[in-house]
Amino acid sequence: MSSSPAPGAPRGEIVVHVYGRSDVGRAREHNEDAFAVADLTTGSVTLAPEMHTYRVGARGLLFMVADGMGGAAAGELASAMAVDVVLDELKAHWTASTRHDPEAFAAGLRNSTETANTRIHRFATEHPEHRGMGTTATIAGLLGDTLYLAQVGDSRAYLIRKGQGRQITKDQSLMQKLIEAGEITAEEAEHSERRNIILQALGPEAVVRTDLTHQRVRRGDTLVLCSDGLSGQMKVDDIVRAISEEPRLEAACARLIDLANENGGPDNITIVAARFEGAGLPPATADDPIGHAVFPLGDESTPSMPMPEFTETPTAEIPAAPPSLVTGASRMTASATTDSGGESGTPVLLVVGLVALAALAAVVAYKYVAGQ
Repeated sequence: MSSSPAPGAPRGEIVVHVYGRSDVGRAREHNEDAFAVADLTTGSVTLAPEMHTYRVGARGLLFMVADGMGGAAAGELASAMAVDVVLDELKAHWTASTRHDPEAFAAGLRNSTETANTRIHRFATEHPEHRGMGTTATIAGLLGDTLYLAQVGDSRAYLIRKGQGRQITKDQSLMQKLIEAGEITAEEAEHSERRNIILQALGPEAVVRTDLTHQRVRRGDTLVLCSDGLSGQMKVDDIVRAISEEPRLEAACARLIDLANENGGPDNITIVAARFEGAGLPPATADDPIGHAVFPLGDESTPSMPMPEFTETPTAEIPAAPPSLVTGASRMTASATTDSGGESGTPVLLVVGLVALAALAAVVAYKYVAGQ
């Protein structure tokens, strides 16, 4: 597949205005989030809250948000490592490559994400004091008029177009799986005490599955990447309203961070907002789709995590999770068990999978008994 414009496509510059900012919130002493904005053509990287305008070059742009976990030192280190490894890997294997095509770019995003997982996991294995460290990663690369997204965890990407917003990533979380199984509604998930349990992160396990998707952008679109410290404290309509009403991205991001803090600020809050302009992009039409669209690499597509099938039954309340697995406002995978000798026992994400299956089995059993 060529990255050159399709016949009849607009020719000209694609201009991107970008701003990123992170806030510690009101409940945490340390900020375990990280973000990055990079011009992969020139090599410039921004890790600070600065407004930038880029002309999209042959190697594209990168936007990233990472939300660390595992305690202040471990979480902060994990998110910073994820950003550093992704940038270094893309520089080594994409920027220096002779290939400029979308497949190579998407593969580079996926491979750099998985390399970050390997490095974080190895570091935690070699440093027992950081056992369980990990981070989410939502990575969006722009090449031409298309975003390619690599997703691990529950940080999010939204695309806002003409006053409407859609989430274009899927949370890798227990709540998302329950929603997809038809066991709870999205509104019920927002209020669940287990809404912070995620099924994947970079670092806790040796192998990770990256959700690789793509989204074409149009003139006037705005991309928002954020940690759950922001998305968990408001609805998508709040994000759309701030982006649509504030012409300056700095003001829009400040408004959203303030809103998250006004709603409690229980976690670190990070946002990257990118607005796409220029003659190189066509205006949006009603036929232009927005959503979660898997990007296949050759014969390989991003696998989805399996879920049991359920028969249709009346909605029942989901049994509460054991107190030891509920973390309140903090996002978690689960704590690895430790035997008397101090060695790590059950793998972290295996524990999460067992918890998820146990919760689902309890739901089914409850509904079966209730129906008798």
